[in-house]
Amino acid sequence: MSQVPVPATGRVQLALNVSDVDRAVEFYSKAFGVEPAKRRPGYANFAIERPPLKLVLIEAAEGGTLNHLGVEVIDTPAVNDATKALVDAGLTTFEEQGVECCYAKQDKVFVTDPDGAEWEWYTVLEDSPTLTKAQCC
Repeated sequence: MSQVPVPATGRVQLALNVSDVDRAVEFYSKAFGVEPAKRRPGYANFAIERPPLKLVLIEAAEGGTLNHLGVEVIDTPAVNDATKALVDAGLTTFEEQGVECCYAKQDKVFVTDPDGAEWEWYTVLEDSPTLTKAQCC
């Protein structure tokens, strides 16, 4: 079985639903010692170097819950490599190209684990004024 390729510049993404994004930003800024890389109404993300983590906060009625998981990769060819590796491993994938989600235009591929947890391998193509893909993932 081959490992899905993640470039050295890649990092795991953890997207959390939070009931109050301002309070959550204050907490996570202190917890990781960094300020958000992006802030928008009801949304923030942190690009944390140690540990290598993309932490995304999405304001939602039910805070303290998982929104989605992901692996951020450097570019579209890395998404394509991940797609091939996932398919070669016998997993069912769903691909999206140029989708606007989480205030960014992205290329991505999804897989879902046996319990329904969705993982995405994605790259950010450019910034976007739009949160929506059904209010983020």
